[in-house]
Amino acid sequence: MCELLRVSRASYYRHWQASAPREEETALRERLQQLALQKRFYGYRRLAVALRQEGFAVNHKRVLRLMREDNLLCLRHRPFVPVTTLSGHSWTVVPNLVRGLQPSGPDQIWVADITYIRLREGFVYLAVVLDAFSRKVVGWAIAHHLKASLAIEALKQALARRRPAAGLIHHSDQGIQYACEEYRRLLAGHGLQASMSRVGNPYDNAKAESFMATLKREQIDGRRYRDLAEATADIGAFINTIYNLDRLHSALGYRSPEQFEAWHEDVLRQGVGDAARYGGSAPPTPKTPLETAINGATLQIVSS
Repeated sequence: MCELLRVSRASYYRHWQASAPREEETALRERLQQLALQKRFYGYRRLAVALRQEGFAVNHKRVLRLMREDNLLCLRHRPFVPVTTLSGHSWTVVPNLVRGLQPSGPDQIWVADITYIRLREGFVYLAVVLDAFSRKVVGWAIAHHLKASLAIEALKQALARRRPAAGLIHHSDQGIQYACEEYRRLLAGHGLQASMSRVGNPYDNAKAESFMATLKREQIDGRRYRDLAEATADIGAFINTIYNLDRLHSALGYRSPEQFEAWHEDVLRQGVGDAARYGGSAPPTPKTPLETAINGATLQIVSS
């Protein structure tokens, strides 16, 4: 090309270096600013992944530098603190079955939790059921009350959508909504095993509480909904179109829950081994995993 244009290679590269990198950086800055406004709670690492998915050759250090130069800030709030557990009851508290277990696929462990949502006048309550493997919200319900029917509605939605095999472990806190006879009967009727965290030890249910924190930080963000209908529509849209389908999770190799489940299914279809499957893209399998079958659900016991 230099011969056709009758210019030296040095002149060509001097011209390229003077124009092309600046054009690329301008396009990158413009898209970074758009993403930072669209995804206000994404930090520089998630934004770097999102840019690479769009074809930009960029790493997180460069994104951090550009964000600092352009004063693009990620919004942060203090951590979520659960306040809706009503554990002062006489119902049976079942043992914790998930400690030390790491699911190796979807619909092996579900985690459930309840939180409050502030309205302009009063509160409503949100119950969710998440798949512990993909962090996907598989069932949810909102109501003005904290009765057991709220948690039951979320569980029924999850059962209808996923139709899990018998043996799935359902983990929750010790709240009366999860310990009551009606909820336990629904679990047993579908072959699900109940599991509960110990008092003062919320870590086994951290994935559900993490979702609640994400919802309040990235979607609700201090707003006051007019009524239950407005809250239901807005939160439902976030769960179904943003959180499950679009939001990137660092723990899932910067995939959304829907993408992670599709990727996992594709890996299993191709017969890729554990070592390749988790090669830096998901929580690693222990060096000496002990596979155990719990009523048909295969789980990995992770040694501490």
